[in-house]
Amino acid sequence: MPASNLPLVTIVALCYNHARFLETALESIRAQTYPHLEVFLVDDASTDGSPEILRRYAAAYPSWHLRLLPHNSGNCQAFNSAFREAKGDFIIDFATDDVLLPERVAQQVAAFAAAGPRCGMVYSDAELIDEEGHHVRYHFRRDARGQLHPRPASGPVFAEVLARYFISTPTMLMRRATLAQLGGYDETLAYEDFDFWVRASRDWDFQFLDLVTTQKRLHPQAMSRKGYRPHDPYLRSTIRVCQKAQALCRTDTERAALAVRVRWELRQAVRYRNFPEARALYLLLQELRAVGPLDWLLGNLARF
Repeated sequence: MPASNLPLVTIVALCYNHARFLETALESIRAQTYPHLEVFLVDDASTDGSPEILRRYAAAYPSWHLRLLPHNSGNCQAFNSAFREAKGDFIIDFATDDVLLPERVAQQVAAFAAAGPRCGMVYSDAELIDEEGHHVRYHFRRDARGQLHPRPASGPVFAEVLARYFISTPTMLMRRATLAQLGGYDETLAYEDFDFWVRASRDWDFQFLDLVTTQKRLHPQAMSRKGYRPHDPYLRSTIRVCQKAQALCRTDTERAALAVRVRWELRQAVRYRNFPEARALYLLLQELRAVGPLDWLLGNLARF
């Protein structure tokens, strides 16, 4: 089939101080076997020499679109700046410290074709690598019986994404129509994936592809960031997404799934003495009518 007859896939390559890994990431775009790609290179005001590398690639590949943002705006706004111009039927949000394996796009476009028009997102397994590119583990672990952990889910997954974490964000291929229905990412949030999962899965199916399509790079500094501590913007964003999810819930089963998530977040907030956010989470549990004895104790502790 001629490339022009295939669905167009847009890769939004988001960079912020990824100079050390940037060429490997961009070469992984060039290595894709899928022939019908649109590429946006978006730099979110890097200070480490990344813009110079991006300029060089944009000059070498004139069909690639270069966007050098003047101020650091965060992932959600940086992504949307390209998404609003993108023409692809499917979209990849690609952090340029990660690596796309050569068959990634081709495999996931085929999975979309098999899943049908109600599928809004395809995700897969990922190989986790360290900063030197060495294997650490896979996102999904297989037990002695070959079962995957965490357990992936396909089809209508709204309650699943409320209750637990199982999707490897860097592996997502999103349907443009799904993102457009949502208005892109919510730019008021500090991060994007949980909000996308919740809002998209309300009306669209997700599909798991049991293949390793991506290498996700682990950074020790990122892993040790002060999550759940006072003034953590990520926790504030999580609370906001949980509030959105509450409005989207239609059944007691869905509300119970959301309560599982809120309860976990409450316990982490109290553990790290982030009491303002803990109070907000406890209030949400009350609204869900899901307060248990331990929740009550934690809610009272958060008052002080």
